[in-house]
Amino acid sequence: MTTHYPGVTFALDGKTALVTGGASGIGQAIAIVAAEYGAAVGLVDLPSADFSATISAIEASGGRAIAAPADVTDPDSMAAAVRKIEDELGPLTLAVNAAGIANAAPAEDMELSMWKRLYDIDVTGVFISCQAEARAMLAHGEGSIVNIASMSGSIANRGLTQAHYNSAKAAVIHLSKSLAAEWATRGVRVNALSPGYTMTPMNSRPEVAEQVAVFASETPMQRTAQPEEMAGPAVFLLSPAASFLTGHDLVVDGGFTIW
Repeated sequence: MTTHYPGVTFALDGKTALVTGGASGIGQAIAIVAAEYGAAVGLVDLPSADFSATISAIEASGGRAIAAPADVTDPDSMAAAVRKIEDELGPLTLAVNAAGIANAAPAEDMELSMWKRLYDIDVTGVFISCQAEARAMLAHGEGSIVNIASMSGSIANRGLTQAHYNSAKAAVIHLSKSLAAEWATRGVRVNALSPGYTMTPMNSRPEVAEQVAVFASETPMQRTAQPEEMAGPAVFLLSPAASFLTGHDLVVDGGFTIW
């Protein structure tokens, strides 16, 4: 009997990964842990980003990482980033798309420019990233892409005026399912990972401390997540341990959406 099952392993040895938003927050945490599991990592973020902390952390644990500055809303920029990563690290077969922004405004007062900018980065940017990554992966006949969505793609958060963000993350979830359907027979898996409230730099600012305390109190586990707590689920989705998993939205929210 022929089997395609590679065995239960979370190892990423010999693989090359691309992580957008890799200079900070959830992207940074995932990049560092992916390297600890054996992947060489190409970090994609804006040219203005400081990649040094992520690269230093990866190199300190014996891993390899390079910076590949790019704008996820620019197809040519992302294509160039993929080429640079493949030229320096090897064939691309893993990707995590964590680049994104968040802000808030009441729906009736929201400027169209705010809506468009968030959609350009959080939805179109994810599509452009997936497109550039998949062109390489499909040529290699294998790949795993993880798109960072949010539990806000499945719920409307109490007390937050972010119709654009919620709907954009819902789009990322369904985009992931749609791409998974297109590429399933060609060796490329696509999944979404939806964090709950997480202590990224955006949520660590003193001016939002009271709001973050409310987020924690409304979560069954009575706390918010650390970015590193998204890294394990992401590595699982990337790894051979998830070889029969595609088109899935993995919600990592401390139980928030069970209430």
